[in-house]
Amino acid sequence: MLTNELYQYSILNALMSGVSEGGIPASKLTKVGNQGLGTFVRMNGELVLLDDTVYQFKADGTVRRADPEDEIPFAMAVSLDPSFSVNQAIDSKDAVASIIADQLPHTANLFAAYRIDAHFKFLKVRSVAGQDYKGQSLSELGHKQTFYEFKDVQGTIVGFYTPASWQGISVAGHHLHFISNDRTKGGHVLAVEAAMAKISGAIMTNVHIELPMSQDFNDADLRSDDAAIRKMEG
Repeated sequence: MLTNELYQYSILNALMSGVSEGGIPASKLTKVGNQGLGTFVRMNGELVLLDDTVYQFKADGTVRRADPEDEIPFAMAVSLDPSFSVNQAIDSKDAVASIIADQLPHTANLFAAYRIDAHFKFLKVRSVAGQDYKGQSLSELGHKQTFYEFKDVQGTIVGFYTPASWQGISVAGHHLHFISNDRTKGGHVLAVEAAMAKISGAIMTNVHIELPMSQDFNDADLRSDDAAIRKMEG
Protein backbone atom coordinates (compact mmCIF):
# COMPACT_ATOMS: atom_id res chain seq x y z
CA MET A 1 0.00 0.00 0.00
CA LEU A 2 1.10 3.56 -0.70
CA THR A 3 1.34 6.16 2.04
CA ASN A 4 -1.95 7.93 2.81
CA GLU A 5 -3.92 5.26 0.95
CA LEU A 6 -6.89 3.88 2.87
CA TYR A 7 -7.18 0.12 3.15
CA GLN A 8 -10.49 -1.20 4.41
CA TYR A 9 -11.63 -4.77 4.89
CA SER A 10 -15.39 -5.36 4.56
CA ILE A 11 -17.98 -2.65 5.16
CA LEU A 12 -19.77 -1.35 8.23
CA ASN A 13 -23.17 -2.52 6.99
CA ALA A 14 -21.87 -6.09 7.18
CA LEU A 15 -21.27 -5.65 10.91
CA MET A 16 -24.66 -4.02 11.28
CA SER A 17 -26.08 -7.19 9.71
CA GLY A 18 -24.04 -9.44 11.99
CA VAL A 19 -21.47 -10.66 9.45
CA SER A 20 -18.38 -11.21 11.59
CA GLU A 21 -17.49 -14.91 11.65
CA GLY A 22 -14.12 -14.52 9.97
CA GLY A 23 -11.88 -12.14 8.11
CA ILE A 24 -8.30 -11.21 7.39
CA PRO A 25 -5.53 -12.21 9.84
CA ALA A 26 -4.02 -9.57 12.08
CA SER A 27 -0.69 -10.20 10.36
CA LYS A 28 -2.13 -8.83 7.10
CA LEU A 29 -3.33 -5.63 8.74
CA THR A 30 0.18 -4.81 9.91
CA LYS A 31 1.36 -5.10 6.29
CA VAL A 32 -1.10 -2.54 4.91
CA GLY A 33 -0.75 0.24 7.48
CA ASN A 34 0.99 1.64 10.54
CA GLN A 35 -2.24 2.72 12.21
CA GLY A 36 -5.83 1.55 12.08
CA LEU A 37 -8.97 0.47 13.88
CA GLY A 38 -11.67 -2.19 13.67
CA THR A 39 -13.01 -5.19 15.56
CA PHE A 40 -12.49 -8.91 15.98
CA VAL A 41 -14.46 -12.08 15.15
CA ARG A 42 -17.99 -12.02 16.58
CA MET A 43 -17.36 -8.30 17.31
CA ASN A 44 -15.52 -9.28 20.48
CA GLY A 45 -13.93 -6.00 21.53
CA GLU A 46 -12.35 -3.01 19.84
CA LEU A 47 -9.17 -3.03 17.73
CA VAL A 48 -6.38 -0.56 17.29
CA LEU A 49 -3.35 -0.89 15.05
CA LEU A 50 -0.50 1.33 16.13
CA ASP A 51 3.18 1.20 15.16
CA ASP A 52 2.97 -2.24 13.52
CA THR A 53 1.11 -3.93 16.39
CA VAL A 54 -2.57 -4.89 16.67
CA TYR A 55 -4.28 -4.68 20.07
CA GLN A 56 -7.64 -5.92 21.31
CA PHE A 57 -9.64 -4.08 23.97
CA LYS A 58 -12.12 -6.40 25.62
CA ALA A 59 -15.34 -5.39 27.36
CA ASP A 60 -13.91 -6.53 30.72
CA GLY A 61 -11.32 -3.75 30.46
CA THR A 62 -8.34 -5.94 29.58
CA VAL A 63 -6.02 -5.25 26.66
CA ARG A 64 -4.12 -7.92 24.76
CA ARG A 65 -1.69 -7.96 21.89
CA ALA A 66 -3.42 -9.79 19.05
CA ASP A 67 -1.95 -13.00 17.72
CA PRO A 68 -0.90 -12.89 14.06
CA GLU A 69 -3.61 -15.41 13.13
CA ASP A 70 -6.46 -13.61 14.94
CA GLU A 71 -9.18 -12.88 12.39
CA ILE A 72 -10.55 -9.40 11.76
CA PRO A 73 -14.00 -9.01 10.13
CA PHE A 74 -13.78 -5.22 9.72
CA ALA A 75 -10.84 -2.82 9.78
CA MET A 76 -9.51 0.45 8.38
CA ALA A 77 -5.76 1.05 8.08
CA VAL A 78 -3.31 3.50 6.55
CA SER A 79 0.42 4.09 6.32
CA LEU A 80 0.14 7.66 7.52
CA ASP A 81 2.54 10.29 6.22
CA PRO A 82 1.19 13.49 7.82
CA SER A 83 0.77 16.63 5.78
CA PHE A 84 0.26 18.69 8.94
CA SER A 85 1.16 18.59 12.62
CA VAL A 86 -0.12 21.03 15.23
CA ASN A 87 -0.15 21.34 19.01
CA GLN A 88 -3.56 22.35 20.25
CA ALA A 89 -5.95 21.94 23.17
CA ILE A 90 -8.94 19.61 22.83
CA ASP A 91 -12.04 20.21 24.92
CA SER A 92 -14.42 17.76 23.23
CA LYS A 93 -14.79 15.21 20.46
CA ASP A 94 -16.41 17.94 18.36
CA ALA A 95 -13.22 19.98 18.80
CA VAL A 96 -11.27 17.20 17.11
CA ALA A 97 -13.56 17.47 14.09
CA SER A 98 -13.06 21.24 13.99
CA ILE A 99 -9.27 20.94 14.15
CA ILE A 100 -9.17 18.41 11.33
CA ALA A 101 -11.48 20.60 9.22
CA ASP A 102 -9.27 23.65 9.86
CA GLN A 103 -6.08 21.82 8.96
CA LEU A 104 -7.53 19.98 5.96
CA PRO A 105 -9.98 22.52 4.45
CA HIS A 106 -12.31 21.71 1.57
CA THR A 107 -12.24 17.98 2.37
CA ALA A 108 -15.89 17.36 3.22
CA ASN A 109 -16.09 14.67 0.54
CA LEU A 110 -12.62 13.20 1.02
CA PHE A 111 -11.27 10.77 3.59
CA ALA A 112 -8.74 11.77 6.24
CA ALA A 113 -6.58 9.91 8.72
CA TYR A 114 -4.97 11.36 11.82
CA ARG A 115 -3.18 10.60 15.05
CA ILE A 116 -3.45 12.39 18.40
CA ASP A 117 -0.71 12.02 21.00
CA ALA A 118 -1.35 13.64 24.38
CA HIS A 119 -1.57 13.50 28.12
CA PHE A 120 -5.35 13.33 28.16
CA LYS A 121 -7.25 15.01 30.98
CA PHE A 122 -10.30 12.85 30.32
CA LEU A 123 -11.44 10.08 28.02
CA LYS A 124 -14.68 8.14 27.83
CA VAL A 125 -14.45 4.94 25.81
CA ARG A 126 -16.48 1.83 25.21
CA SER A 127 -15.98 -1.76 24.18
CA VAL A 128 -18.46 -4.39 23.03
CA ALA A 129 -18.48 -7.89 24.54
CA GLY A 130 -19.37 -9.62 21.29
CA GLN A 131 -22.23 -11.55 19.78
CA ASP A 132 -24.44 -13.89 21.81
CA TYR A 133 -25.13 -15.86 18.65
CA LYS A 134 -23.99 -15.99 15.03
CA GLY A 135 -25.48 -13.24 12.94
CA GLN A 136 -26.49 -10.97 15.81
CA SER A 137 -26.43 -7.41 14.47
CA LEU A 138 -24.17 -4.72 15.84
CA SER A 139 -27.19 -2.58 16.69
CA GLU A 140 -28.43 -5.37 19.01
CA LEU A 141 -25.20 -5.33 21.01
CA GLY A 142 -25.92 -2.09 22.82
CA HIS A 143 -26.74 -4.05 25.97
CA LYS A 144 -23.26 -5.59 25.85
CA GLN A 145 -21.33 -2.31 25.75
CA THR A 146 -19.06 -1.51 28.68
CA PHE A 147 -18.03 2.10 29.29
CA TYR A 148 -14.81 3.30 30.91
CA GLU A 149 -13.63 6.75 31.96
CA PHE A 150 -9.92 7.55 32.20
CA LYS A 151 -8.31 10.63 33.75
CA ASP A 152 -4.76 11.88 33.37
CA VAL A 153 -3.63 9.18 30.96
CA GLN A 154 -0.88 9.35 28.35
CA GLY A 155 -1.64 7.73 25.04
CA THR A 156 -2.61 7.88 21.38
CA ILE A 157 -5.86 8.21 19.48
CA VAL A 158 -6.08 6.75 15.98
CA GLY A 159 -8.74 8.56 13.95
CA PHE A 160 -10.41 8.44 10.55
CA TYR A 161 -12.82 10.84 8.88
CA THR A 162 -15.32 9.36 6.41
CA PRO A 163 -17.51 11.55 4.15
CA ALA A 164 -21.27 11.47 4.76
CA SER A 165 -21.89 9.90 1.36
CA TRP A 166 -19.99 6.79 2.51
CA GLN A 167 -22.20 6.07 5.53
CA GLY A 168 -22.70 2.31 5.75
CA ILE A 169 -19.50 1.59 3.88
CA SER A 170 -17.79 3.02 6.95
CA VAL A 171 -18.82 5.26 9.85
CA ALA A 172 -19.65 8.68 8.42
CA GLY A 173 -17.86 11.42 10.31
CA HIS A 174 -15.09 10.81 12.83
CA HIS A 175 -14.23 7.36 14.18
CA LEU A 176 -11.61 7.26 16.97
CA HIS A 177 -9.96 4.48 18.98
CA PHE A 178 -7.59 5.08 21.92
CA ILE A 179 -4.69 3.15 23.45
CA SER A 180 -2.61 4.19 26.45
CA ASN A 181 1.18 4.33 26.30
CA ASP A 182 1.45 1.47 28.79
CA ARG A 183 -0.95 -0.59 26.61
CA THR A 184 -3.32 -1.29 29.52
CA LYS A 185 -6.26 0.94 28.56
CA GLY A 186 -8.19 1.61 25.39
CA GLY A 187 -11.41 1.54 23.44
CA HIS A 188 -13.75 3.34 21.07
CA VAL A 189 -13.64 7.04 21.96
CA LEU A 190 -16.88 8.78 22.95
CA ALA A 191 -15.48 11.86 24.74
CA VAL A 192 -12.03 13.43 24.99
CA GLU A 193 -10.23 16.37 26.63
CA ALA A 194 -6.56 17.36 26.57
CA ALA A 195 -4.87 20.57 27.71
CA MET A 196 -2.45 20.18 24.81
CA ALA A 197 -2.19 17.51 22.14
CA LYS A 198 -0.05 16.82 19.11
CA ILE A 199 -2.39 16.24 16.18
CA SER A 200 -1.09 15.11 12.80
CA GLY A 201 -2.90 13.86 9.74
CA ALA A 202 -3.44 13.78 6.00
CA ILE A 203 -6.09 13.52 3.30
CA MET A 204 -6.68 10.14 1.65
CA THR A 205 -7.89 10.20 -1.96
CA ASN A 206 -7.03 6.58 -2.78
CA VAL A 207 -9.36 4.01 -1.21
CA HIS A 208 -8.90 0.24 -1.41
CA ILE A 209 -11.81 -1.86 -0.12
CA GLU A 210 -11.45 -5.63 0.12
CA LEU A 211 -14.76 -7.47 0.41
CA PRO A 212 -15.30 -10.85 2.09
CA MET A 213 -16.11 -13.81 -0.15
CA SER A 214 -18.08 -15.69 2.52
CA GLN A 215 -21.62 -16.92 2.01
CA ASP A 216 -22.68 -14.94 5.08
CA PHE A 217 -21.55 -11.72 3.43
CA ASN A 218 -23.19 -12.60 0.12
CA ASP A 219 -26.52 -13.43 1.78
CA ALA A 220 -26.63 -10.41 4.10
CA ASP A 221 -28.97 -7.43 3.73
CA LEU A 222 -26.39 -4.64 3.46
CA ARG A 223 -28.70 -1.65 3.19
CA SER A 224 -27.81 1.23 5.51
CA ASP A 225 -29.64 1.88 8.78
CA ASP A 226 -28.38 5.38 9.52
CA ALA A 227 -30.15 5.73 12.86
CA ALA A 228 -28.75 2.44 14.16
CA ILE A 229 -25.21 3.35 13.07
CA ARG A 230 -25.35 6.72 14.81
CA LYS A 231 -26.70 5.13 17.98
CA MET A 232 -23.89 2.57 18.17
CA GLU A 233 -20.96 4.62 16.95
CA GLY A 234 -21.58 7.84 18.87
